[in-house]
Amino acid sequence: MACHIAICDDNPADSGYLTKLLKIWGSKRNIRLDTETFSSAEAFLFCYEENKSFDVLLLDIEMKDMDGVTLAKQIRCENETLQIIFITGYFEYIAEGYEVAALHYLMKPVKEEKFFSVMDRAVEKIKQNDRCLNLNQSGVMVRIPLYEIRYLDVQKNYVTIHGRKDYTVKQTLNYFEKELDYRFHRTGRSLILNLNDIRRITKTEVHLSDGTILPLPRGAYEPLNRAVITYT
Repeated sequence: MACHIAICDDNPADSGYLTKLLKIWGSKRNIRLDTETFSSAEAFLFCYEENKSFDVLLLDIEMKDMDGVTLAKQIRCENETLQIIFITGYFEYIAEGYEVAALHYLMKPVKEEKFFSVMDRAVEKIKQNDRCLNLNQSGVMVRIPLYEIRYLDVQKNYVTIHGRKDYTVKQTLNYFEKELDYRFHRTGRSLILNLNDIRRITKTEVHLSDGTILPLPRGAYEPLNRAVITYT
């Protein structure tokens, strides 16, 4: 496996240390690394405009001019799959990570064991993002990345897959349940939810990250809560 990684940190010593850790981790995991370092958010963006192939971004928060959180928000406007790992010396920034779906926060000084664990999670996320749901639409094969799917619901004999676009096919929810992975949870007879997209759960409703509010069937609240807690 190959992994394209960016380190964005205005402290050369910190960048050098992360580069060293990456080499050790890549060697232990038999992963071929292509690592690039950037001394500012602006330098990374300049490169990113021409090359969006990065898999992981190790991002310092406290930098001059544009800070790491601002950079992450700008990236997330068009890229949902880049694994962003914040590097910080301050706990107060942690809440902002939820806004940009950061994979993790690593506190300075970064510990090797913790770093390896987080990078292992990043690789698993990258592998997940490669998985697709294949649909036949009027004789044309459509591949929908699983991370794009927010939820699936059923009306009579038709299932609608809600992603960046909506696709409706004559099929059963049971069929799709077998095609999806552990990030999805079935709620009742007519709904499958992507646990990554859930932002709030009440006794009667589930709120998704895009503002969609879906009704919950009776008895679904506790199992869905457990599924979210287990998944995260």
